[in-house]
Amino acid sequence: MARTAEAEWKGDLKGGSGSVKTGSGGYSGNYSFATRFEDGAGANPEELLGAAHAGCFSMALANSLASAGFTATSVKTRADVHLSKDDKGFLINAIELTVDAVVPNVDQATFQQHVDKTKTGCIISRSLAAVPSISVKATLKN
Repeated sequence: MARTAEAEWKGDLKGGSGSVKTGSGGYSGNYSFATRFEDGAGANPEELLGAAHAGCFSMALANSLASAGFTATSVKTRADVHLSKDDKGFLINAIELTVDAVVPNVDQATFQQHVDKTKTGCIISRSLAAVPSISVKATLKN
């Protein structure tokens, strides 16, 4: 199985602009220097990576819980993707996932076990193993 996405950039770094879209047609948008490194309106690769991570984590956590007999009413994940700069250039140095979940009939300890399992097991988390810090703060709301 392969999933596709594409991006095109036109111009130089600061004055140019780009567009991204998914192969399924589920998302398309524009990005620029301002949307990536300043506070400009539009998308940027780090937000798209965060959306992928949040989506994967929510789905994987719901699956882990369901496999143990706990069907989630809702699993909502926010990803804060942090950029920094070192001597080689910019890099993602941390991703903070914040999870709010409604899962009937599960206790906090069991919920946390599934969160911990998902932190290292979701496809995107595994793919981002080079990121120095990925943290998860999860709240069970019952």
